[in-house]
Amino acid sequence: MSDATLHATTQNPDDFAVQIADQIESFLVAVSEVARGDEPGSTVPFLLLEVSQLLLAGGRLGAHEDIVPDERYEPDLGPEPDVDGLRENFARLLEPVDVYSEVFDPYEPRKAPVPARVSDDLADIITDLRHGMAHYRAGRTTEALWWWQFSYFSNWGPTASAVLRALQSVLIHVRLNQPLDELDGLDTDQAAMGDETLEFEAGRVMAEEIGGPLGIRPGK
Repeated sequence: MSDATLHATTQNPDDFAVQIADQIESFLVAVSEVARGDEPGSTVPFLLLEVSQLLLAGGRLGAHEDIVPDERYEPDLGPEPDVDGLRENFARLLEPVDVYSEVFDPYEPRKAPVPARVSDDLADIITDLRHGMAHYRAGRTTEALWWWQFSYFSNWGPTASAVLRALQSVLIHVRLNQPLDELDGLDTDQAAMGDETLEFEAGRVMAEEIGGPLGIRPGK
């Protein structure tokens, strides 16, 4: 299935596979546009919106019964498309707030949060979604749905949820006029963090300084 036939009128718009593919394609197109940096002041709000909408598709996949692929072994798709350019653009656009802290499993007691990067996470999500989209465009609909569902549970779902919380936190700090604390060089090359470092890596950046570049006015 080519790009030209992805939204062919012969497809049933009420079909579950078509709806999921539409939501995922919409996310891929939108975040690629955001990564171009034409509207840097809107980066965080746009990403918050797109990740929120993507997670709706993820929730539908998660609630669906287990999808079983038609073939035992996944067909070879060849090399994965390069996402380094997108990753670098996101890192540049999000530079003041790219690094954040994440708890991978809230049901595992006493698990220390670890540092992550929004730019890395977005690139990983895009890679997973593109992989399934390649199957969908090749006409392997069940394979695509299986991959999107499997990778939702194993990678892109938890990752997108973490990114959503990070983006929400940025807007909360700005809109409520709450400064971000200094983090003493926290970065993703550290193995783990203690409870005393559970904030974004933002140096001495204040909410007003973040809100300016992001085009957001702090709350009164």
